Amino acid sequence: MPLDPQVQVVLEKMKQLDVPPLQALSVEDARKVNLSPMAAPPEEVWRVENRNIPGPAGSIPVRIYSPRSEAPLPVIVYYHGGGWVVGDLDAADVLCRQLANGTGSIVVSVDYRLAPEHKFPAAAEDAYAAAEWVARNAGALGADPERVAVGGDSAGGNLAAVVSLMARDKGRSFIKFQLLVNPVARHSFETDSYRENAEGYGLTADAMRWFWGHYLENEQDGLNPYASPLLAADLSGLPPALVLTAEFDPLRDEGEDYAKRLRDAGVPVESKRYDGMVHGFLLQTGGYDQGRKALEHAVRALRDALRPARA
Repeated sequence: MPLDPQVQVVLEKMKQLDVPPLQALSVEDARKVNLSPMAAPPEEVWRVENRNIPGPAGSIPVRIYSPRSEAPLPVIVYYHGGGWVVGDLDAADVLCRQLANGTGSIVVSVDYRLAPEHKFPAAAEDAYAAAEWVARNAGALGADPERVAVGGDSAGGNLAAVVSLMARDKGRSFIKFQLLVNPVARHSFETDSYRENAEGYGLTADAMRWFWGHYLENEQDGLNPYASPLLAADLSGLPPALVLTAEFDPLRDEGEDYAKRLRDAGVPVESKRYDGMVHGFLLQTGGYDQGRKALEHAVRALRDALRPARA
């Protein structure tokens, strides 16, 4: 499929503005870049609360989005993208509001530790600690501990997959669903999608090398399934998943390979490639029609997965 015309306009504008690539910036300057220029206006949510919860190396900031409800609600633990190096609670704010309102769920957005100050496995450890805290404190949040999902985009999709692996490996079964959007699934740059989409489509292969270089202490860490979930020897027993990928994204193939491996391991999986789209399109619902369709897709899947069990 050709590049979506709405995406083409944005990429052309970035080219005209001569926006420097992230890997040419210092980490400090990269963290100031707006990665979602086509985000929709933020929706009103009944209650939005910033809190700090206990983590393995101190407190973890979270933002809790709660729709109005008398009955316990499902809860989605969400991890923002940004290559484990950039991104924060504000970066995921619009999407978390959309998910809370669209699914009728509480959303807990997690501000995990970032690299290079905190290298692997710091982000993964924070991500798991936050999910476990949510499950343990669901009642106090107004949530149903039997209806917990994890989700994330890009590096956040990686963390959602990794948290699901960690929970299974610890014998915990509190995660009922995983939403993986453009997930990073493997420390490798050798797929067809990396070659086809190395540059010119927003996220570049060089940017991914920059992200991984900051995240990992050494190359060996890239072989750890908690960094590269696609390398896990066994994917059985994991929660059902929705995997969304974009045609013009270096990460497309590894996300789709992860969906296939989940399916081969007997995990219920729905995988959908959005043709004509680029990395991060789900966050650009103010400008991309396909982003809005993907959001509706994610909302439907989460609502279906998190329905209350029949008595």
